[in-house]
Amino acid sequence: MVTNIRSFQAGQCVAHLIEAPSGLILVDAGSPRNEKKILCQLKALGREDLKLIFITHAHFDHYGSAAALRRLTGATIAIHEQDVDFMARGETPLGSVRGRGRIAQVFLPLADLLVRPEPTQADIVFADGHRFIQFDLESTAVHLPGHTPGSSGLIVDNRIVFAGDLLSTTGEPHTQRYYATNWSQISESLDRLKALKPEWVYTGHGRQPLSGEELQRLEVSWD
Repeated sequence: MVTNIRSFQAGQCVAHLIEAPSGLILVDAGSPRNEKKILCQLKALGREDLKLIFITHAHFDHYGSAAALRRLTGATIAIHEQDVDFMARGETPLGSVRGRGRIAQVFLPLADLLVRPEPTQADIVFADGHRFIQFDLESTAVHLPGHTPGSSGLIVDNRIVFAGDLLSTTGEPHTQRYYATNWSQISESLDRLKALKPEWVYTGHGRQPLSGEELQRLEVSWD
């Protein structure tokens, strides 16, 4: 059972530490060079037992510090089978870009030169429905593609979902509207997430979780 969730900025994304009696699970490892900041979050909890780093998708701001954290803590890194090769090559597949996402598209090559993410091999390559039983926490992967081919969420205790960049709670809660390898899958993944009827949804951008009631009211928007 989850005893605490600690959400914090780790470069360009929000990472989440899930505290359970048997160890910690980190959802997303932030941008490159954020490993020390993440370790400070562990220290603030009085814990050193990071067991699993669950990567929601292969973008540099979500797996950038994963390899460094594994070296420092011995934690296991997990990612969906359709994104594993991107992470292994240190890539960030943007797909189709809309709206303000075009600004980042211009600057991403420069950022890649300055803080290129370390190519990272996964310890666990999962598919939809994978259960992480070895970490003594009721947690299951759910495939939520669209933003990237392997974008996935983590269902914890059958009531909390960490949904990555399918949604954002920065400003008004909204679905992904800037980057997608398949825009039609964004709508399908939102429907799938709603069908899970979670009590709370944590996202990759925005520290505040979305309530289950707010999720059910949310519609896809490209604005």
